[in-house]
Amino acid sequence: MWTVLVILLVVWAVLAVVGFALKGLLWLAIIGIVLFVGTVIFGLIRNRTRKS
Repeated sequence: MWTVLVILLVVWAVLAVVGFALKGLLWLAIIGIVLFVGTVIFGLIRNRTRKS
């Protein structure tokens, strides 16, 4: 499960960087950031529920 989350985080980070690098794709950066944060939150919640 952690492998999938790490791969997703890398993909979202790359999308954000590409979006900021190309002015016309600023929307891609915003989507990348939102998905990155969402994946981190999902991973943290899933990790906490698994421990309890």
